[in-house]
Order: sequence, then C-alpha cells, then structure tokens
Amino acid sequence: MTSERSYNEVDGENEALSFEYYDDDDDFDTFTDGDGDCGCDEGVLGFSDPFSSEVKPRILLMGLRRSGKSSIQKVVFHKMSPNETLFLESTNKICREDVSNSSFVSFQIWDFPGQIDFFDPTFDYEMIFRGTGALIFVIDSQDDYVEALSRLHLTVTRAYKVNPDINFEVFIHKVDGLSDDHKIEKQRDIHKRANDDLADAGLERIHLSFYLTSIYDHSIFEAFSKVVQKLIPQLPTLENLLNIFISNSGIEKAFLFDVVSKIYIATDSSPVDMQTYELCCDMIDVVIDISCIYGLTGDEAGTPYDKESMAIIHLNNTTVMYLKEVTKFLALVCFLREESFERKGLIDYNFHCFKKAIEEVFDVRLKVQRSRKLLSQRRWSRQTVPNGTQVHPH
Repeated sequence: MTSERSYNEVDGENEALSFEYYDDDDDFDTFTDGDGDCGCDEGVLGFSDPFSSEVKPRILLMGLRRSGKSSIQKVVFHKMSPNETLFLESTNKICREDVSNSSFVSFQIWDFPGQIDFFDPTFDYEMIFRGTGALIFVIDSQDDYVEALSRLHLTVTRAYKVNPDINFEVFIHKVDGLSDDHKIEKQRDIHKRANDDLADAGLERIHLSFYLTSIYDHSIFEAFSKVVQKLIPQLPTLENLLNIFISNSGIEKAFLFDVVSKIYIATDSSPVDMQTYELCCDMIDVVIDISCIYGLTGDEAGTPYDKESMAIIHLNNTTVMYLKEVTKFLALVCFLREESFERKGLIDYNFHCFKKAIEEVFDVRLKVQRSRKLLSQRRWSRQTVPNGTQVHPH
C-alpha cells in the first residue's frame, strides 16, 4: 500500500458540503426546541435558529426497550466498540443529536426510549412526524417479536397519516447469533406478518423496507447507508456520474464514502457485494489509522484525512483498491484489475473530471441554500418590530 499525505489547513472555500431537506411550508415555530424532549448533552442541535439555512432531515430510531437502538447510534456515529455497548444504560428520555458536525451526511437522529408512549395526548407526535425523513423501527430478532410487530403497526399507521412521505425502515437486529437459514426465516416471517397487518388495515400502499443488522459486523453500516441514500435528492445524479466514471476508466466497482461514518452515500448501478463493502470500510480504517500514527506530529493541528489523502492496496487476487479524496469528508473507493490500473494516468484524469462534476452539483445546492437563507431572514424580519420583539401576524 502506498499512502501520500499533506496536512494543510483547509481554507474557507472548501467548507463542508451537506445534504439539505427543506419544505417551503416549514414554520420556524413548529421546529423550536422544547425543554423536556431531549436527553442528550452532546451535539444536540434543534431548529431554534431563525436564520438557519437548512432544515435537516430527521431520522427516528424507535423500538421496544433493549432492542439495541442506542447501541446502533453509538457504533455508527460515535465509533464505540460493539463490546462497550454492553455497558450502556437504557435510554429513558428522547435523545436528539445532530450528526452533521464532523460528517458529510447531515441529519438529526432522534432516539426514542421503548417505554415512552409518544401517542399520549400530551405528546405532540404530529410535530415529530411532520419533519421526519425516515423512521427506523428496530426489532430484536432474538426475542419474541409479537409485541414489537404490534408497536410497529401502530407507529407506522399513525406516522403515515401525518406524513405519507416518510421512509419506513425495519432493522431486524442482533442477527449475529443466528445461522444464515434462521436469519432468512426470521426476515420472511417478520416481513409477512408486518405486511399482513397493513393489508388487514387497508394500508397496502405503505412500503416497509427490511434489513438484517448487527453491530458486530458491517451490516449495520450498509443498512444505514441505504436509509441515508433515500434522503439524498442528488442521488440519481451521483450514481450517473459514478457510472460514467467507471465505464471510461476500466473500473469494476466504485463507492462514494462518508469517511467519518463509513456510510456510502452513492455507488454505481452494479450490485453491492457485502464482502466488497467490508473491504472498503477496512481500507478507510487503515488510511485513517496510519495517517494518525505516522502523519501528524505532536505540534500539528491537522486532520488525518485531507485533500492530499490517497491510498493503493494490491490484493492477492490481482485486484487493486484505489482510494482518492473528493472533499474533506468524502472519499472515492474503487475496485479494478491490475491490468486496468496500468492506465493510472487515464484514471486520475477521469477522477479529476468526476471531482469537478461533483463540485458543480453541490455548487448549485449551495446557491439554492443561500437564496433560501435570504428568504428566511426576510420572513423573520417582517415578523419583528424595531426593538427586536417578535410579532405574530393574525
């Protein structure tokens, strides 16, 4: 493996790009923070800033107690070791966390404790579902899931009435202790029961996506990748750019990875192989670890991943893995044959064109974001009198 590094400060023009979700009907008052709905002390951001240029999509983590919701969040977004999650205390309050501070993907995670009845009359569940992009319901595959399926049905039907655009995702979790045949049997049974319940209620139009997950392998990262991709409006464009890139470069497979979370936000149209995805995650870990050990000096305030990051790994089956920096949060990881890699100059030129196209895609997004920010400021100023107090129009 070869790795080249440089640790220059990233100037303001290369600021982090992140995906946005915005509804012209969004009301700032609807999204203001409450005092009693958050149990997290770190990284908690709400929608109380009236001049915020974007409203991030909201992902809800729901399920019964001890189903593994908090463990998923800690492993994927906090790099906690799966073994350490055994010592996590049960969540007893809604934990809301913004995961956009150190990552390319930008959204909020709301972790709901299993014992809370969020359909209580005093609980404004309509406000929660109205701003939600995806609802992840976690089912413990090693436990009796009859009650979980009942709660899933209640949650999905209520949420759909408030917001039909929510993506409903079901994580059949803790499958690491099951055999392959048992996993398939569990998935088939849960899939049939959940959809039968919806059909009995006349709600066949509600689509549920099912994933077999475990925090002890890469399945949880791949499942979250699929969830996040559905919230990316630029996804078809990114996939098309990747298809063009690999077809003109002799590359077999390419992923666009968020380096921090190891979520791939886009890939080409060819099928994703789990082993290939795991190799990509391992390669990112190797690059970051080696950079931290050998790249940074004690008095250097740099980051282990920057615009000069690059790595090449030759596997023993004549396959080459090639990693290149796209933005300070994104990496392109490619798989190709050794004979194709002999044309590295062509690949690098095509990569330069690909990177430029990616920048143009998000330049458009940034322009739209700035115009919406100006619109938000004007709307806010019209509701404010000169002394700074807010006026609510009748």
